[in-house]
Amino acid sequence: MLRPPCSACRAFSITSITIKGSIAPRLEFFINKSHSSLINRFFKELTAASIQMIKTFSILITLFTTTLPALATSLLRDADIEHAFSELARPILQVAGLKPDQVKVMLVDDASFNAFVIDRHHIFLNAGLVLKTQSAEMLQSVIAHEVAHIANGHLSRRNQNMQATRNAARFGLALALATGQANNNPTLGAGLAIGMSNSAQRVFNSHTQSEEIAADQTALTYFSKLGIDPKGALQVLDYLSGQEYLASNRQDPYARTHPLSRDRLRSARAQAQLQEPLPPDPNARYWHARAVAKISAFSQDPDRILAASENAISEDIAFMQRAIAFSRRSNLTEALNNIEKAQKIRPRDPFFQDLKAELLMRNRQFSQAADAYAKAVSMAPDEALILAGQGRALLAAGQTESALQPLKKAHEMDFKNISLLHDLAVAYEKLGNQGMASLITAQRFGLKGNLKDAEYHAKKAEALLPQGSPSWQRAQDIVNSNNLK
Repeated sequence: MLRPPCSACRAFSITSITIKGSIAPRLEFFINKSHSSLINRFFKELTAASIQMIKTFSILITLFTTTLPALATSLLRDADIEHAFSELARPILQVAGLKPDQVKVMLVDDASFNAFVIDRHHIFLNAGLVLKTQSAEMLQSVIAHEVAHIANGHLSRRNQNMQATRNAARFGLALALATGQANNNPTLGAGLAIGMSNSAQRVFNSHTQSEEIAADQTALTYFSKLGIDPKGALQVLDYLSGQEYLASNRQDPYARTHPLSRDRLRSARAQAQLQEPLPPDPNARYWHARAVAKISAFSQDPDRILAASENAISEDIAFMQRAIAFSRRSNLTEALNNIEKAQKIRPRDPFFQDLKAELLMRNRQFSQAADAYAKAVSMAPDEALILAGQGRALLAAGQTESALQPLKKAHEMDFKNISLLHDLAVAYEKLGNQGMASLITAQRFGLKGNLKDAEYHAKKAEALLPQGSPSWQRAQDIVNSNNLK
């Protein structure tokens, strides 16, 4: 069960969540597995003025299945982990002819072995998959495979797959309005299409054998051009081959949506044999180890993490693991002591400073946390998650006016962060701007797929905001989108 670690965290939407009594990285938003999201249409009744002012928005098409219960899962947002993923993905995206700043790799809070793409701008990796990878090459092979699906145009077949699900399910329409001041952030143009029912997800995400072989070959071609050892790709395929002998209800989702055959494995092995064995890339090895260490430190038993830190590939990662473990033991002194040791090794690392601020925040040291976040922001001024943390800490410290600026900037850079939207709405409300508080709350409910509450708060915003203003028009867009249901 997901829950904030303390009442203060609930009030200020702290950057962490608790899983079975332990603290985990930032919770971005809930995904309802009895629903799906598609991105490929725009709201036709928007006025020209609204289109000019709204940077982008997503149309979420809700797919309802028969009697499946709604099972909540979530994205885990952490600037450090997402940076690690970008380090691993960047060379692959570049060799594939894609722009690294336009494709984001994100972490899903799910223990199963799975990865998927839903558009050209997002790759999703389950936490369980990341933790099962034993090397950077294994994780990069999964990323390369998903990148190949994008580069090879396999996503266009997904739209055809959705037609096949119409006979088995009915559709409803939801709008998740993503707004912000005009800027050049390309990620704002992408929506999210995750959280389907299990049956519909298998239809939507499934690939043909020919697509899988083509993606394997393309991924190995990327590896050859980049000098990455193909052994990691073969290790992933070997794992999947073992899944084929299990009953379907015991298979990992990746095995069900990425079908394996002997021909596929044989083809990949033949291509891999053409490459000479290569030493691992130190940078990829480091960031893979760091991401795995951080995910495990937040999700596994603290005693186990303290023991595992002895085998870390670098001292700074070991100190990071210990800091998280001691924090989860409510030992702030030792937690800070260890993260500061990591910072001495990497003094210009903004993510260690971000973690230090988060440790202080969890222990209700709000003013100190705000100061620590300010330093992290100075080191990485364009990291939306760090900016959001700073705003949250300032809000918790009672510095509401100071909190508004970083929260607004973070929102412009990353509209999908639901906890950020909560904090921004609280800030507007505390400052007496009820209209904007209602508008941001409407957007938050829209992103969660809660159309009824989104419309309710949008109507409140519409009544409170200056008629004809950009914010008033955005409130109208949400109300009007509900009328399309």
